[in-house]
Amino acid sequence: MKKIALVAALAATAAAPAFAQSVTLWGRINTSVESQKFGTQDRKIVVQNNSSRLGFKGSEDLGGGLKASFSLEHGLNSDTGAATGGTTFWNRASWVQLEGSFGGVRLGKWFPGSYFATADYVSMHNHDTGTSSDALYATQFYTNNKVSYFTPTVAGFSAELSVAAGENTTTRAEDIAVNYDVGPFHAGLGYEKKGDFTQVAVRGLYEIGPVVIGGYIQRAENSFGAAGKKDWNVWRLSGMYVMGQSEFHLNFGKADQIIADDGAKQLTVGYNYNLSKRTKIYGFWTKVDNQTKGTYFTGAAGQDFSSLAAGIRHNF
Repeated sequence: MKKIALVAALAATAAAPAFAQSVTLWGRINTSVESQKFGTQDRKIVVQNNSSRLGFKGSEDLGGGLKASFSLEHGLNSDTGAATGGTTFWNRASWVQLEGSFGGVRLGKWFPGSYFATADYVSMHNHDTGTSSDALYATQFYTNNKVSYFTPTVAGFSAELSVAAGENTTTRAEDIAVNYDVGPFHAGLGYEKKGDFTQVAVRGLYEIGPVVIGGYIQRAENSFGAAGKKDWNVWRLSGMYVMGQSEFHLNFGKADQIIADDGAKQLTVGYNYNLSKRTKIYGFWTKVDNQTKGTYFTGAAGQDFSSLAAGIRHNF
């Protein structure tokens, strides 16, 4: 009986397709100690989470150039251990994808490609996380119930075309991202629409030896009750100088006013020291300067925000 069972097991193994599958546990813990000031409130010392996360990702080679892949990503507050998404555990991503020479089709939840093609790409100092993240970029940032098509990369161009189903509970959203990467030049375009909100942005970034210069320009439109549609512009410039394991960063953005005195500016100065490819220590000073009716970052008209921070980021 043992011989029969062994032969049967070997036969089943031989008959099964020899497809390779891999699953990876990964994550990032990014935490800082900061001296923060909101408006007229007293300055306070804070241990600050900066978009820490834990995830699983994997893929299976199906043969014939076809591959299946997935990603599950959980956001957590590294300063308290609490989930950032409340009762939603996989609050950052939960998707499955089938891809081949035709490109890729993805279903589920993930961040908009328009954001990664523009704002995130030029926030080089801390990957657009925490209190020094881009406070001015206009977006609905809708992530749920999505279907996307990813094109193959051709002559440096690639694109992501997404539609998010409203499922009779919210407005359907559309998102388009186009990226171009050839040598030291990188460019991107992002388009997003959800209800009366529409935004389009273009981004460029150029590497000149140890110097990297980037920026984006965004045009946004929304309706504000009886006031009708309003248009406004956001732009940002960023620079990085690399010297050995050190990075020196400068980042400035401006949002034009929609109505009188409701615009804002943001300035960030940062320094990173890379202890390894996975671990860095860093420091930055950032300030959001609102006009008298501006509410960026603080949510309170005319109230500014500033922070002086030092932190550690570790990827695994």
